[in-house]
Amino acid sequence: MTNSDLNTTLVVVGAGMAGFAAALQAAQDGNDVILLEKLAETGGSSAMSGGCLAFAGTDLQLANGVDDSNELLFKDLREVGKFENDESLVRAYVDNQLDTYEWMKRAGVQFGPHIETSSGQSVPRVHNVDPADAVRALAASAQRTGRVRLLADTRALRLIRDAQSGCVIGVTAERGGETFKVLGSRGVVLTSGGFVQNAGLVHRYAPQYNEETAVFIGGAGNMGDGLKMAQQLGADCRDMIYIKGTYGKHPADETNHHSLLAVYKGAIAVNQNGKRYVDESISYKLLGDACIQQPYSATFQIFDQPIFDSGDNQTRILDIERRHEEGLVIQADTLEELAGMIEVPADALIGTVDAYNRYVDAGHDPEFGREHLVHQHGKLVKIQNAPFYAYPSAAAVYGTYCGLCVDAAMRVLDVYGEPLAGLYAAGEVVGGLHGAAYMTGSALGKAAIFGRIAARTALAN
Repeated sequence: MTNSDLNTTLVVVGAGMAGFAAALQAAQDGNDVILLEKLAETGGSSAMSGGCLAFAGTDLQLANGVDDSNELLFKDLREVGKFENDESLVRAYVDNQLDTYEWMKRAGVQFGPHIETSSGQSVPRVHNVDPADAVRALAASAQRTGRVRLLADTRALRLIRDAQSGCVIGVTAERGGETFKVLGSRGVVLTSGGFVQNAGLVHRYAPQYNEETAVFIGGAGNMGDGLKMAQQLGADCRDMIYIKGTYGKHPADETNHHSLLAVYKGAIAVNQNGKRYVDESISYKLLGDACIQQPYSATFQIFDQPIFDSGDNQTRILDIERRHEEGLVIQADTLEELAGMIEVPADALIGTVDAYNRYVDAGHDPEFGREHLVHQHGKLVKIQNAPFYAYPSAAAVYGTYCGLCVDAAMRVLDVYGEPLAGLYAAGEVVGGLHGAAYMTGSALGKAAIFGRIAARTALAN
């Protein structure tokens, strides 16, 4: 060891929501933590997110007249993931979600009073936070314990194993040109995020997504560092083929990093030929896949005034009015005029809308089988009341939603399914929860939930 080497109880790598959740939980349980963050600022992709968390059975749902349960949350998560997700991880999420919601409130996280329904949800369970404020609240609570030492501008380079036992006991880190060791008597929790900013790594696993077909948005540090460090020790990965873009990102807007999902309020999606091409109620990850297969990898969400008015200004992905104020929503008095403005064949667009309205009246969509506004929730509505609107939409890869294999205790597993002793993971670096698609709020939700589980497991061993 050198004079600059550091010792603690638990080492956490990555200071986003998962990292602060792990650090705070460990500190509340009476343990010392060193939290490493390679950037100058904390928060990562968590702070850039839409601020949605998926919880069930909360006081907010009760206040809004929503009947939800662990069983329905479990069912929705499994179904939206097309049963490709790990049932044990889904169960871990569900069994710990309500306690984590209350824990976050006690830590100072402020949830908005209104909840909404979004991708993969059968009832409204989008609990909204200001994402940067939420991370700051967890960070402040962690700092108040006096047990968490944050090292910003500090990059973890490699995991360190004990020469005799093979147990992970720390990391080699670099700060200001100096390399040193950070050792944890109870091991290391990787909360280092995904790899959305590593174009080569994304293309390796999802060659259909590139700079021509999608936009890539995420924390600047999301290069896959933690993933590669664990892989070097033999860690297995899963769900890599399910990297997908989220539908609804305006292709020409470089300032707003969020998608708009007017489809979940009743809009339809049409391509450059003015034709529908998908069941608009499915997960927006699957909508992203469908979008990039269309001409120019960009389409339009088409809706009318009642759908516009049904938008929710408390939920970023449903805030139609805000996008209109930003000049991103195209408005016209007639569908024919709208078609001219977005340069699609007027007869095709009018025919598509007319056919869809007949499907709504008939209660059956013979083209794509759409039955609800979103997943199993909401009655379909016709598009018939002027003015009419179009929102240009592409796919944006906000996160990789795949990664290290872990068990329900957040122990990282090797390629034989055995735990790598002393190594734990949580947040976006973990695969297995989402499966083939994604429920709104489950990424930020799993960061907090799995971060707590990882810390508790590490400290119990």
